[in-house]
Amino acid sequence: MGKLIIDAHSHLWLKQDTYVDGKRILSLKNGRSIFMDEEVQMVPPFIIDGQNTAEIFLSNMDYAQVGAAVVVQELIDGCQNDYLADVQRRFSDRFFCMGMAWNADEAQAVIDAGLKGIAYPGHRMQQPLTTLMPVFKLMERQGMVLSICLADDERQIAEMGEVIEECPQLKVAIGHFGMPTTASFRSQVLLARRGENVMVESGGITWLYHPEFYPYPTAIRRIREAADLVGWERLMWGSDYPRTITAITYRMSYDFVEKSAELTTDEKALFLGENACRFYGFKNLPELPYIKNMSE
Repeated sequence: MGKLIIDAHSHLWLKQDTYVDGKRILSLKNGRSIFMDEEVQMVPPFIIDGQNTAEIFLSNMDYAQVGAAVVVQELIDGCQNDYLADVQRRFSDRFFCMGMAWNADEAQAVIDAGLKGIAYPGHRMQQPLTTLMPVFKLMERQGMVLSICLADDERQIAEMGEVIEECPQLKVAIGHFGMPTTASFRSQVLLARRGENVMVESGGITWLYHPEFYPYPTAIRRIREAADLVGWERLMWGSDYPRTITAITYRMSYDFVEKSAELTTDEKALFLGENACRFYGFKNLPELPYIKNMSE
């Protein structure tokens, strides 16, 4: 294949079993879950036991020729620290797994468990981001990566800017591509100008443009717009696996970029893998040959 592809935003869990804002989230059978008290198709129906495991993801990654993936966390999946620490130990060459922590003691436990970063669903948080400053400073000292998805309005922009200024060596990945379908898109992307260690990743962009569907021409325009704002070196591809592959295949979550005539070969290479490889420090990734489909 001759190119490097790294997924900067994915999810794994053994079981969803939690509440968010008083509403139930629980894994069921055949890829379904109770989500906010409603039964939905959370993942593809072939995940019959509700376990969204590293082994299933690796099979998808190998087929799609994705060398490595960053695994973040979300409140809607429940805390998966124990499982992701196990994944990190068993598949350290393919995964960069992040924990969940809400104070410095919990953050230290994440570090001690061998996880590589901490992820925050900022769009679901009620408290100011700056209340977590002791955690962010600890992460900065320990060389951890902060993954954070921000609210789809302007209320967290100044708070995030303060975090970046107070922790200039902290690596920060802004998730969900700065919510490009909302008015806060430009402000979120421009946070990458606030510090030399700030990136923007596109996890969930195919979900945001699902009504338009493949090959997502507006998403391509937003990617180029973000590059015009902060440069191609600050942008990374992310899939939001596995929820997005109820509608499309895993390969489709990046090949709309790969096949776009609107982007150059060099731009695609930076966005799809080279930037993430540098930012997360992946090494010794496997060679993944293309395997022809039976139907070809």
